[in-house]
Amino acid sequence: MLLTKDEIKSALPQLNKWKLLDDCIEKKFVFTDFLEAMKFMNAVAPSAEAMQHHPEWSNVYNKVTVTLTTHDAGGITQKDITLAKKMDEIENSI
Repeated sequence: MLLTKDEIKSALPQLNKWKLLDDCIEKKFVFTDFLEAMKFMNAVAPSAEAMQHHPEWSNVYNKVTVTLTTHDAGGITQKDITLAKKMDEIENSI
């Protein structure tokens, strides 16, 4: 089920630097080097797979850009917020 604009706006302050873009949320993670960026992506992968919610992401050296949206629903759902929170937790643990 899609979140309303109000639900999204109330969820964003709980996240660390995620931005609302049309029908998705996005964040650019910056790490010290390429290996740390890969460590982050490898740590996120099992959680994303367990949720059956796979991020759109790209990596360039020490940066990982992530876009989250629920394609089946056509926008932002609780799955996106949950995965964003998990990514923030993983970022803080690296």
